[in-house]
Amino acid sequence: MKESADASLGHLLRDLAPQVLGAVARRHEDFAAAEDAVQEALIAAATQWPAEGIPSNPRGWLYQIAVRRLTDEVRRHIARRRREDTVATERSAIETVVPTVFGEIGADEDDTLTLLFMCCHPSLTPATAIALTLRAVGGLTTSEIASAFLVPEATMAQRISRAKQTIKTSKVAFRLPNDSERAARLAVVLQVLYLIFNEGYTTSAGPALHRTDLSNEAIRLTRLLHAMLPADNEVTGLLALMLLTDARRAARTAPHGELIPLDEQDRTLWDRSLIAEGVALISSALPRGEVGAYQLQAAIAAVHDEATRVEDTDWPQILALYGVLRELSDNPMVKLSYAIAAAMVHGPQAGLELLAEIEGDARVTEHHRLDAVRAHLLERAGDREQAITYYRRAADRTASIPERDYLTTKAARLAR
Repeated sequence: MKESADASLGHLLRDLAPQVLGAVARRHEDFAAAEDAVQEALIAAATQWPAEGIPSNPRGWLYQIAVRRLTDEVRRHIARRRREDTVATERSAIETVVPTVFGEIGADEDDTLTLLFMCCHPSLTPATAIALTLRAVGGLTTSEIASAFLVPEATMAQRISRAKQTIKTSKVAFRLPNDSERAARLAVVLQVLYLIFNEGYTTSAGPALHRTDLSNEAIRLTRLLHAMLPADNEVTGLLALMLLTDARRAARTAPHGELIPLDEQDRTLWDRSLIAEGVALISSALPRGEVGAYQLQAAIAAVHDEATRVEDTDWPQILALYGVLRELSDNPMVKLSYAIAAAMVHGPQAGLELLAEIEGDARVTEHHRLDAVRAHLLERAGDREQAITYYRRAADRTASIPERDYLTTKAARLAR
């Protein structure tokens, strides 16, 4: 029971963190200092709320604590400077920039979308902007972000630290961008939302397959973005992709959290309302103009979702869509998916030959999914011994307990 309460509190704090950070950053105009203050407020909440109860306005409580931390820091800075002639002026600035009354600054506004665009400022490289946003908006740990980028954790920690410093020194204004600014940042914003959703839908580490707080937040933010840019085909495509993918969530795990692969899922558990919404979105976007990567992925998801039985899946169409996507994207995971689709259409050997083209890509040579796909295709080809070897190797390389258990079980069943 306590574990459930702790988990609920953790979800609440994760949901509130970007909203509070947005409100504090908007008024204080110092992203790094605002994030530090919000982190202190979150620690205070995690310590006090279990004993004292969750306040009636938890976001307001967090905001006030964060603002107090900022006020204290400014006052300490003033004391260090020991300049009596500027103390009065700077104290006045504190009251103006960092008010302590929650209602005065309209912090009930949801600044998360503004925070998202700020983190994707052009002063940052796309990779750095994505990392910073995943940390500030998505609430992912440095380890989780490193896993998503396929880089060491230490490398990612340095990247995030540099991003905070860049934001601080460039004095980025906390506001929604104008049309030209938005166009320059949109591709990075979409990639961030995509990565947040993926981490929520298939968690890279830990005991649970899903983190619904992350996937739900990604969907919420993408809905807001779609409301802002309803005619943007890739925004529409990304929202459709999320909905069509999330529609299968209830069927992806057994009662005790075990992973159930797509071809074994009970499709009556799929959320038909989400599927209908996703299909309508992608159907509206595809005829409107140039087709991008998110639209293609949504179209693939729609083909899967519209098959009421696994044997009804239109694999030739999926293979064709992945072929187009492979031409647009250098992502090795797309190439892996293309290999799977090719195996479903032309046989496992065709898929294995395509995997040979990916083996030299340093981004995936140590990734468990490459081994897992190889094991699956070897199993279909009848090479049980090799399949067992790669299932076990894939299991050793994943930090996700449900994925590890699934892969270990597959190897054990073949070894019987």
